[in-house]
Amino acid sequence: MGKLSAKEFDANFSVIEEKIEAAVKKIGKKRSDITLLAATKTVDVDTINYAISSGITTIGENKVQEFLSKYDSISPVTHHFIGHLQTNKAKDVVGKVSLIHSVHSLKLAREISKQAFKQGITQEVLLEVNIGEEESKSGFLYGEVIDAIKEISQLPNIFVKGLMAIPPICDKAEENRKYFKKMYNLFVDIREQKIDNSSMEILSMGMSDDFDVAIEEGANLIRVGTALFGKRIYI
Repeated sequence: MGKLSAKEFDANFSVIEEKIEAAVKKIGKKRSDITLLAATKTVDVDTINYAISSGITTIGENKVQEFLSKYDSISPVTHHFIGHLQTNKAKDVVGKVSLIHSVHSLKLAREISKQAFKQGITQEVLLEVNIGEEESKSGFLYGEVIDAIKEISQLPNIFVKGLMAIPPICDKAEENRKYFKKMYNLFVDIREQKIDNSSMEILSMGMSDDFDVAIEEGANLIRVGTALFGKRIYI
């Protein structure tokens, strides 16, 4: 297990599950309504496989090179790609993951469509929303999302499954609630439009510090790394 012992992982996993249970109970949902994605950036394969054997069903990587280096050694699990994806690296991810969370531009969507067409598959994606309108972050601005989905829906072999957002860094989780509310309202508005070749089934938001608040505000997929695996050194 490397630096993180099985006992430490088990304890972390238990705490997270308790927080998920408390959050869903608060809003009248069920635990089965929420997908817990283990964010495995810099986590070694043995630790990931232990996590899978312990009940983790979905994992997500941030970097293409790291994803590819681990891919063949990981136990059966649902793979997502959750990091910033460069257009020229889409070919390395399409077809290997069930879901790409971070479609931040029409250019990237077109390349994913092209690569999926070559493979004869349909690649499911989420649109990344720059909900805080931060210059340092990629993603569609709030007012651009509906038009983007309509345009992407015309492309072959790509299917918009929902939305993803990372709010601005805040000192307290509660400060992100307003962003989560805004995301959920957008999610519902788009779902009601019933745009062809898309379905608002997944709202991916909330990470280690604020996933319970995100669940309370409508997230049904949360991305948890540090709270599961401990703090890691990112290179």
